[in-house]
Amino acid sequence: MKTWAALLLVLAAGLGALWQGTDGFQAVTTEAARRQAVARAPRTLPAATLQFASGRELPLARALRQDGRVTIVNFIYTRCNAVCSAMGGELQQLQSRLLADGLADRVRLLSISFDPADDAAQLAAYARRMRARPDLWQFAGVADAGQRRALLDAFGIVVVPAPLGEFEHNAAFHVVGADGRLARIVDYDAPDAALDLALAAAAPKLAELRR
Repeated sequence: MKTWAALLLVLAAGLGALWQGTDGFQAVTTEAARRQAVARAPRTLPAATLQFASGRELPLARALRQDGRVTIVNFIYTRCNAVCSAMGGELQQLQSRLLADGLADRVRLLSISFDPADDAAQLAAYARRMRARPDLWQFAGVADAGQRRALLDAFGIVVVPAPLGEFEHNAAFHVVGADGRLARIVDYDAPDAALDLALAAAAPKLAELRR
């Protein structure tokens, strides 16, 4: 009898942890649950100072809200030859689409490096390789280690040092509203979905400005 009671307690504890980790069984992974939580309640981002490829420094909140556009954010390091390169190609296509469809006044792109070695010169060189337009696709880093860690945590980016000074890291497209809050997270192989969500987020802001 005691054995059954103990087993029931263990089962109850396990189900409780599963409930919490899957957002009430709505998601099968904690990452999916986190994305659902962000979609329901956009997340305020921590304070950080961005250092742009141009050499300009700007607080994150101001950088995200300065011109009223929705921002699609991704995280990179300029020496990455794997997932960063794939995302770079996707962002090049997004940049072309924004220009071709006349959407550059609604959505912009921001790539943030998590590598302390990526200074303004490195970011500027990378931007040139990506054929990025400075008014539409910007590159920045975060010099302060504490701010960088808080920012990665807020976006759910995990970075692990790898051999030869490289990094292993996850990747996604992050839709940040014109209010500077993280609103949606989309897989890195779904750029069209990210753009659709960004345009949907931009629509209420445009309606407000036109009143």
